[in-house]
Formats: sequence, C-alpha cells, structure tokens
Amino acid sequence: MAQRLRMAAGALFFAAGILGCEDAGKKSVQAHVPALAPTPQAANTKQAAVELAPLPILNPPRRHYVWLLPPVPPGKDYLIQKVQEKFASGEQNFKAGHLEAARKDFDDAVDWLLESGFDLNSDPKLAELFHRVVDTVYAYELQAFRAGDGFNEAPAVPAAIDEVAEMTFPVDPGLKARAEEAAKNISHDLPLTVNDQVLSFVNFFQTPRGRAIVETGLRRGGRYREMISRVLREEGLPQDLIYLAQAESAFQPLALSRAGARGIWQFVAYRGQQYGLRHTWWIDERQDPEKATRAAAQHLRDLYNLYGDWYLAMAAYNCGPGNVQKGIERTGYADFWELYKRNVLPRETKNYVPIIIALTLIAKDAAHYNIQAEPDTPLPTDVVKPGRAIDLRLVGETIDVDVETLRSLNPSLLRLATPEDPSFELHLPVGTAQKFSAEIADIPPDKWVSWRRHRVESGETLTSIAKKYRVTAAAIADANNLEHNAALDAGEKLIIPAVQPQSETKRRLVSYRLRKWNRLRANRVSRGMVLRIYALGGAPETSPARARSRSKKKKTTQPATGGTPGGAATANDN
Repeated sequence: MAQRLRMAAGALFFAAGILGCEDAGKKSVQAHVPALAPTPQAANTKQAAVELAPLPILNPPRRHYVWLLPPVPPGKDYLIQKVQEKFASGEQNFKAGHLEAARKDFDDAVDWLLESGFDLNSDPKLAELFHRVVDTVYAYELQAFRAGDGFNEAPAVPAAIDEVAEMTFPVDPGLKARAEEAAKNISHDLPLTVNDQVLSFVNFFQTPRGRAIVETGLRRGGRYREMISRVLREEGLPQDLIYLAQAESAFQPLALSRAGARGIWQFVAYRGQQYGLRHTWWIDERQDPEKATRAAAQHLRDLYNLYGDWYLAMAAYNCGPGNVQKGIERTGYADFWELYKRNVLPRETKNYVPIIIALTLIAKDAAHYNIQAEPDTPLPTDVVKPGRAIDLRLVGETIDVDVETLRSLNPSLLRLATPEDPSFELHLPVGTAQKFSAEIADIPPDKWVSWRRHRVESGETLTSIAKKYRVTAAAIADANNLEHNAALDAGEKLIIPAVQPQSETKRRLVSYRLRKWNRLRANRVSRGMVLRIYALGGAPETSPARARSRSKKKKTTQPATGGTPGGAATANDN
C-alpha cells in the first residue's frame, strides 16, 4: 500500500509540473496528500544515485535529409503548369457534360494568365498558351455555353397520362353489357376486368377529346409496336403490357409528366438510372424508345415477381412499390380492387390501372368503339458511331436530310449535337450511312461541331456565302481547294470552316471577361459605371478610381491589349 501511495504522489507532482508549464499564468492548484510515516527500512536506506546514459546531443556527421514537399518551379513555369492543369480539367468536364464545372475551370485558366503580372505579349511561350486557351474556350462557348442556336434542350410535350389520371367520368349504363361481351371475344394475355371504374374511362375515350388521345396513341404506336413486342417477348412478359406505354405517353418519346417522368415509359430520373438509363447534359436515355422499353420490361418483371399480380405490379409502376406495400400492410389485402375500395392508394394510381384496362379494351377492338386510326409505319434506320461529338446540322447537310428527321430518329439527344462518347449510336435514315461516312471524311473530326456544309443556290458567290456564315471567302475557297474567284455551280456542296477570326475571338473574350470581373448579368452597361479591366500582363487594381456622377463628354474606353497595368474604365455608352 505504501508503495502505491508513493507512486500516486509522484504522479501528482509530475502532472502538476506539466500543468505549470502549460499555464503558468493561472493560479496554481495544490494537492494535499496526508503525510505518511516512514517505514524503518526506508528511514535507514540512502537513495542511490541514478546514472543516465549520455544523450546524443550532436548530429552524426554528413547526415542527409529528404525534402518531403514537391519542388516549386520557377514563377513562369509554375504559371504554365497551373494553367494547363485547369485547362485540361475544363476540357474533361466539358466532354463529360459538366458545363458549369467546365466554365469555372476555363475561367480560372484565363484568370491565372491575365492576373499573373507577366507581359504575355513579350513572351512567346505565354502568348502561345494564352491564345490557345482563348481560342479553345471560345470554340467551346460556341458549342455549348451560348443560350440558343441549337444548344437549348429539345422541347418536351405533355404526357398523355396527366390529362386524365386525376379525373372521374360518369358511367353509361348501356355500355357495360356491350363492353363485357366485347371483352369475351378478344384475345388477351393480361386480365381484363370490366367494372364501373373501367367503364368510366371507356366512356371518356369515346368523347371527342378522349377519342383524340386514343387515336394519337394508336397511330404513333405503329412506329414502335414491332420493337416493343420483340423486347417484351425476349423478356418473357405479356404482350398486352404495350398498352401501359399507350396510357403513359401515347408513344411520344419526348413526353414529360408534371412529376418529371420522361419518355414512352415515363421513367423518373432515379428509377431510370436504377435500370441503366443514362442522363447527361447531352442525352437522356429515358427518351430512347428501345432502351427505355428494355428497362421498363425489366422493372415490370421485378414488380410482378414481388407481388405475383399484374394489377399490383402496374400500380407499383405508377406510384412506387413502397406505397403499394404500405397499402397491403394497412388493409391485409394483396388485391388492387380492395386497395382501391379502401382508398389507400394515391388518386392517380387508383385511376391508373382502370385507364390501362380501358385502353386495352378499345385498342384491341377499335372498330367496335367507332375509333379509326391508321398506324404509322416503323422507321428503319442505319446506325453509325461517329466516335466523337458532331452537330446534327452538319449531319443533315452531309446526307441531305432535314434536322427534324434526325431529331425524330434520335429522341434521346437533348441538343443538336451528339455527346463526346465513342459508344454513342447515331440513327440515320436507312440507306444513308455509306454516304455519311464517305462525305464526313472531308472534314477534320475536331471541326464536326463548328464547321458546316452549304449547298450552293443559283446566283450565290463565295463572297455572299462567306457573309452568311461570317467567315472570309478566302477561307471557304481554301477549305474546298477552289480558286478565290471561282464561279460556283448550283447544287454544289461547300465545306464552311466556321472559325471566327482572332480579332473576333478577342472581342468575345473581352466581353466575356468584363462580365465576370464586374459581376455583370448582361452585356449592357450604364453611363457612369466604373468597370474593372485587366490588360494582358496587368495586375488587378485594388482600389478603382471613383467615377464622376456626370460626364461632359462621351468617351468609350477600349480594353487594353498590351502589357500595361490593369485599371478601371468609366462606361459612357449604353
């Protein structure tokens, strides 16, 4: 016990020493330990001196150290390295469709150069890097950053299901017997219940508005019926599930619901991703008819395996399996009509299954319900893999097909350009793939999103065509191996090298930079505003001069392009 107490006292003294070192300015706290009577043995024993081994207070000679941090390159080399890193990151983000991230990377790359303090004009290496970055950034802006001219997302159309899913309609008493009799005489591989809920929608689909919805779906369904039938057969599912797509979208690939569901089969984003449908800035595979059909078939099969009932599977397709499962657990019934009667499903879902049954009854026996629609013929296509991004307008000009035809054949494309994806399959009108491959070879692949083709019309000249595309006649002549004063034949095709002159590139960049430096939301400025301008090699000004509230003379300050310091300019022209 005595030994343990002595050890405790020693520990306290040691802790007190540490605390005293760390916080000597604070009032000290003393621990009072009761005095211990020394044992006879301890009183008669002298404490032996403790000898410590010598400490290595000197470093061994010629010791070599390893510097763990990477070496810092000289100023100009470091600048070039950082600009190239940001520029490469911007290109990677742009090709992946992450446009906001790409814009930020490009902004940083240009800012590093403009705000570096180096005179970019007097250094060939920096000047070359600056112009390469500027030209590329401007080219990318032409492709994607601008608001219009083909880079807005393709407009969607309202989904058919939204128009009727939350409505209720009266029941024609004389309709039930005729509908039940008709149902007995048609073949089907899904159950066809004929009750008042189904008959109310059969009645609606015979009104002028309802008839138009049915006829549109029957007509458009002709384009996709063979493909959908094949996929359902390959996945081992009932053929009558095709009418789920007719109810959802009337077979419109660009259909968009109020809930954000897209395509023929109306996938919401997370469910589409779950079944392998990609959605990027360039494409949305929920709008690809065949890929979405495959995903829908697999999803419906999974839901049927979960419930063992097609009506419950359809309900879960509409509102999610979680909502259906909650309804089953609340009522104890795994039966759609019981869940309907007990009001445990969303209203839209309650109507969803009767709508599909009603459309199935009508579509299978349209003449019985006085509905007539001539189905569209399927659209056979050639499939090519461009290997990189290409503007649909250039494709159309190459194979003499209008852009709307190409968009209808490729509804998954959100914009007028294909993605920078070697695996992307571009659908062309049947019989045009060979022509496309032969003629597109005349244009460098890295120009497929900026260059165009032009079919010469009677009376056109190189000069008039150049004016239309805002390029020089000499550039068109050089791209097509023509004499600069060559006469043109009507019907002749020309390559249009749609590259802006360097002066135009600089002008656009200055405007682009000015908006960012001064946090402007538009290109217009007000008289008397103070604008911050960084010249090439100039340093940012920390305290711009104040502008006078009124100016006697109108004066337009042009951005500097030499190696002068940056500064502030007063805008006097709106």
